[in-house]
Amino acid sequence: MLLRSFQTSGNKAVAGLSWLPGRCFSISSSSVLDAAAKDGKLNVFIVSGEVSGDAIGSRLMASLKKLSPLPIRFSGVGGSMMCKEGLEPLFPMEDISVMGLWELLPHLNKFRVRLKETVDAAVQFRPHCVVTVDSKGFSFRFLKQLRARNAGEGSPVHFHYVAPSFWAWKGGEARLKGLIEFVDHVFCILPNEAAVCQHNGLPATFVGHPVLEDLLELNSGKQSSLCEWKIQGNPDNFRSRFGVSSGADVISLLPGSRLQEVTRMLPIFRVAVNKLKHSLLDLLTVIHVAPNQDVEDFIGRILHEWPAPVVLVPGGDPVLKYDAFSASKVALCTSGTVAVELQLARLPCAVAYRAHILTEWFIRYKAKIPYISLPNILMDAPVIPESLFQSCTPTNLAGLLGELMVSNERRQEQIVIAEKVLRLLFPSEIVGKPLGGGDGEMNFPHCTPSLVAASTILSHGK
Repeated sequence: MLLRSFQTSGNKAVAGLSWLPGRCFSISSSSVLDAAAKDGKLNVFIVSGEVSGDAIGSRLMASLKKLSPLPIRFSGVGGSMMCKEGLEPLFPMEDISVMGLWELLPHLNKFRVRLKETVDAAVQFRPHCVVTVDSKGFSFRFLKQLRARNAGEGSPVHFHYVAPSFWAWKGGEARLKGLIEFVDHVFCILPNEAAVCQHNGLPATFVGHPVLEDLLELNSGKQSSLCEWKIQGNPDNFRSRFGVSSGADVISLLPGSRLQEVTRMLPIFRVAVNKLKHSLLDLLTVIHVAPNQDVEDFIGRILHEWPAPVVLVPGGDPVLKYDAFSASKVALCTSGTVAVELQLARLPCAVAYRAHILTEWFIRYKAKIPYISLPNILMDAPVIPESLFQSCTPTNLAGLLGELMVSNERRQEQIVIAEKVLRLLFPSEIVGKPLGGGDGEMNFPHCTPSLVAASTILSHGK
């Protein structure tokens, strides 16, 4: 079963870290820091091409600044969150935020131009290490070309954060061997990915799922919530702020973070909501808006035709997001990281996904697993209802949401399974460490995925 393939591998240590018995770990000396020390600063070139990667990248940058004994200079590509941590982006992140095969074709020339600009900028920046975050279509081309330009002893260390989903595709594992040529270390966010990468000769570390940093940040000081692997928002604050009645049937809608996703999915969601409003007389929809100006503009235009009362929740405010989740009865989301966030909030949901017909055909042909949402993949069971490809119609979505709204049993099934899913996403080495610790030490709950990744970068010895 797929579940067994995702069980944690039982590694006794995270690569690049030295565990202090019964307490935490310390950072060892490294060639990355040794090279940086000669220049008196650490140059980090970091690239992200989408909103979820921007969040991962910003947290990694903050963790590097916290741990590095040297001042750090950042350059590369990222969004608003990475800019807040000190990145001066080469160009808007949205220029490379394209997913799919057919969907890429209209943007192919811009993609090539931005790729060349990024490689040239990285060479000129003379980084001590390079980090790419997800977006493997752009990231791997960039790393490959950069390694070709920087071949030799002075080549910076290449890290990639979020392993490619090799387990989802036919022949995916075999392609890992090809990454060794231009990727020096991979940060894995799912259990057992690191063991498979290492088996294929690709150094890797299981750091845990980035979304769990929400748990640690928002529940700071709430030990009971940490033990329950849950984020409890404040529904009263949300209702008071937006004038929502306590008896309203609130549905959270999460149409995606990329413009191409939102323009494809939100019109389908709109028709589904129109069908639901006849059976839910006090229906209120909450649209969660990704921090992407193009997405914000599109949603603003489509609201003129929206069939039910609506509240917009801007991206970049995790407290408001989880308050909205706590006030909602169910959610409808485009497949992605948000499915895990909804598990943290214990909000039952349905997952939807559409793409260009040729992209959908490719996925059907190459995929070797029947599910698209991470909770279903980890449990190897349809715990969360999915409406995919040609089956993703307004009628089907309205039916799934209507059933979730009225069925306490279906909602409870998702709520119960959420803790099992989330426990798989934390490295067992971190979970098993007691709280406490002295200055300069890291431990659970303070040892976050981004801190593990940052420590691995700083302690890397090529």
